[in-house]
Formats: sequence, structure tokens, C-alpha cells
Amino acid sequence: MPPRIPYALRLLGALVSGVLLWLAFPEHDLWWLAPVAVALLGGVTLDVGARRGFGLGMLAGWAFFVPVLSWSGIYVGKLPWFALATLQALYVGAMCAVVGFIGQRLGPRWGLRTAVVVPFAWVAQELARSTTPFGGFPWARLAFSQADSPLANVAQWLGAPGVSFAVALVGTALLLAAATARRHPRRAVAAVALGGLALALPGLATPATGGRQVTVALVQGNVPRPGLDFNAERRAVLDNHVRGTEAVGATAPDDLSLVVWPENASDIDPLRNPDAAAQVQHAVTAVGVPVIVGAVLQEPQPDVSNASLLYRPGGGEPERYVKNHPVPFAEYIPYRSFFRKFSDKVDLVTRDFVKGKGLGAFRVDAPSDAYWALPTICFEVAYDGLMRDSVTQPGKAASLLLVQTNNATFGYTAESEQQFAISRIRAIEHGRSVAHVSTVGVSGFIAPDGSVTGKTGLFTAEQRIASVPIRTDLTLADRLGPWPERLAVAVLLVFVLVAGVRGRGVRVERPETERPPKDHV
Repeated sequence: MPPRIPYALRLLGALVSGVLLWLAFPEHDLWWLAPVAVALLGGVTLDVGARRGFGLGMLAGWAFFVPVLSWSGIYVGKLPWFALATLQALYVGAMCAVVGFIGQRLGPRWGLRTAVVVPFAWVAQELARSTTPFGGFPWARLAFSQADSPLANVAQWLGAPGVSFAVALVGTALLLAAATARRHPRRAVAAVALGGLALALPGLATPATGGRQVTVALVQGNVPRPGLDFNAERRAVLDNHVRGTEAVGATAPDDLSLVVWPENASDIDPLRNPDAAAQVQHAVTAVGVPVIVGAVLQEPQPDVSNASLLYRPGGGEPERYVKNHPVPFAEYIPYRSFFRKFSDKVDLVTRDFVKGKGLGAFRVDAPSDAYWALPTICFEVAYDGLMRDSVTQPGKAASLLLVQTNNATFGYTAESEQQFAISRIRAIEHGRSVAHVSTVGVSGFIAPDGSVTGKTGLFTAEQRIASVPIRTDLTLADRLGPWPERLAVAVLLVFVLVAGVRGRGVRVERPETERPPKDHV
């Protein structure tokens, strides 16, 4: 095992690891710090047992989630922000408790080899917080810090969980190298070499980007002002997107096939308000192609729906997709009376958004042949299963992924860039082009290799037109589905069981002053 570390230094190491992990994410974008953070956290928790591991993990979790989720409290105050950060930190604490338990129980027998548990623990931890409670909150996973990293290419084989595993694997190699450098320099060099290979090799496997081209436009209309009341002037927001669409119509090439508006582009229900419906139809006529509109529908009463509506030239009832995964505490309030005891901010959500049924898919005719536009609304882009199920719908292989979002409620924060980075990972994971469009930015087109064109700024009114490839092949990640992370959880459970059985009745706590034993690698 590594030399015994004073607990004060362990606390400092946990704190620093959380800060380093935050710096790996947008807008800092120091992606290479993510493996360093994993190595540091593993080093301070690997042999401390479950109780101390939990405490160190909580500290690291707070140091990470408080700054990386700071946008969540920009307009609603500190309590919801810190509550969310604390909830997420609990999962990191639980992960470190498991790592500490396994390392302490198996350490005398396995030595530093127990570090192999770290990548499996990270995948299991991210799966847990991506699914619980209330459907989970899969934001700020290791994978989503790697959009500019060679490791992003792992997504095409093993999905976002595989990218997280790869990051943690490189971090584990760094940990082993640091722990053995003095006593076993050759082993340290070997660990560094393995980590370097794990980092570099995916960079040689750039995803294919070929495919027939279709021309698509994005309209970022902007809002009168940022904040929770961004749509206080709802007609102004709708009009902004109509004007943007008119501008597209004035410059669009003949092969334009689709125009995409963002989430909340029309918070006036165009199915019930004739004036709003007329404005939307005016925009469709201006471009002469289908327009996908993000709208709030006043149904089913007394609730509302967050929907994508496809309007075609010539009028008629629009096709629709209703958001499958409304965000708890943002789009609906679970157990409202209970949580009101802690904060009256819950009443800012005056009406709950309902959960949609069924996946979305809009058929779009283009000069090069028809394709399918697959809508995803806002935070849905962070959920592995939703994105995968959308891409693997039978009969809809030739497809373009849409991410319609509204970032006005988060002001000038990193949230927009964090979400855009998730879309970049999804493009690689599913081998699809992504049209990512926000009410206020950032928006842009993402190729199947994660590269970006036409990126816009924050709180600007802009339009983008691009020719994007339409691909039909499923990636290995799509074919494997959730099995890579299930396997990671199974391996972690085996480690826990072995540690429980082999460590039963054996006390391995040593006083801090005890001379460290030799490494067993």
C-alpha cells in the first residue's frame, strides 16, 4: 500500500481533487486535469476504510459540485444550489466509502493492485446519480469534461460510461506511478506508459463523418432579458424567432430542408392562440420548409407540456414530441408541500410539466432523400437511455439529432457550454450529426466526430445554416446499450464481496506512526 498519509493531508488532497475536477469542465476546459483529480482522490481514499472514505469523498464532492453547478443558484438563491451540490456529493462520498473499504480490507493481500477498483467505482457512482432520485441528475460526469480530449472517441464504442471509465483508468495509472516511483521506478514508468497509451490510442480512431449532406438552419432568437422571467414578454420571444426565420428565408440555399427553433421559442401555446399560430405559420411560409418549434402547451389541464412541434408548409396540425423527462424542482415539484417547508422557491414553478409518452421522430424530405429529425429537449441530452433509444428506433436509421434548449434562466454562466459539451459527446457516441439550438446560446452544429461549426455567442440573436452529414450506421455503443456500465457495477460488487469475505475478522488499521510496509504491486 502507499505510505501512510496524515489525515490533514488527505483532507487537503480531497479538496484539491474536487477543485481540479471542476477546472476540467467548461468553461475552464482543462480536460487533462480530470485524470489527475481521479488519481489524487484515489490516493487519499484507497486505504482508509469506509467511514473515512465517505468523509473524504463528501469533501471532494462539495469542492467539485459547488462550483460546477453554481449556475443552478444564479436566480433562485443559494439553498437550492447547495442542496443540489450536497446531494451529488453524497454519491462521491459513497463511492469513496466503497473504495476505502475495498482498499483497507484487501490491501495487505493485494497492495496497490486494489487501485484497479477505482474506474469501476466511478462508473457505478455516475450510474447511481444518473438514475436516482426522481430519475437522477447525470450532469458533470467525467465523460462530459472530455469533449476536446482523445478519450472522447471512446464514446463510439462504450458510450459516455466508457469515456468516464477511460478517464478514471488513466487516473489510476497516474496513481500507481506516483505511489511506486521511489521504490519501483520501472513499474512507475510502465504505469505511465500504459496510461499514455490509454489516453493516446483513442485519438487515432476518429469517428467517420461521411454521409449524404442535408442543409439545416438554426434560429437563436434571444430574449428581452435573462433570468427566471426571461419570457415575461412571451410575444417578443416568439417574434424574435419569427424574424430570425425570415432572415434565414432571405439567404437560404435552394436545398434547405429544415429550420429548428429552440425550447421555449413560443411559450404562447400556438395550438390554442390563433395569433401565435399565425406567426408560426408566417415563419414557415417565409422559408418554405418545415420548422420545428419549441413550445409550451397548456395541456393536459391543469398542467402543461414542454413540446417540440413540427410545422409543415401548407398548414395543418403539427406533429409533436412531448418531453419525456421533465426536470424535478425545475419543471415540476415532487412532494411540493414537503419541500415548501425548506424553501418557498418551489412555488416559482406554478404549474407542473407532465411527462410525455413515446419517442419523437419527424420525417423530413430533402433533395438528397428523406431523413428523420430526432428531438431531445434540454437536460434530456444528459440521459444515456433517452438518447440511445431515440437513435435506435426501428426504421429511423437515417437521422439527425436535435437538442433544443433554453439557457436564459442560467444567465452568463458555464451551463450553456457544459450542455454543449454533452451534445458533442453524444454526437460521437451515436455517430450522428447534432443540431444544438438554444434560445439565447450557445448554439451550433456538431459533426459525428464531435467537431463544431457555426457556434453562436450568449444572449445574441443569430441564425446559422449548414450542410450536415446524415448517417445510418449504429455505433458499437448503440449496439451494446447499457451493458458496459452494468458490467462495471457487477465487477465492483465482486470486489466488495471478496473484500467482505477475506477481510472478515482481520484488523488492518495501523497507527499513523507505524513504519510503512513494502509495496505489494
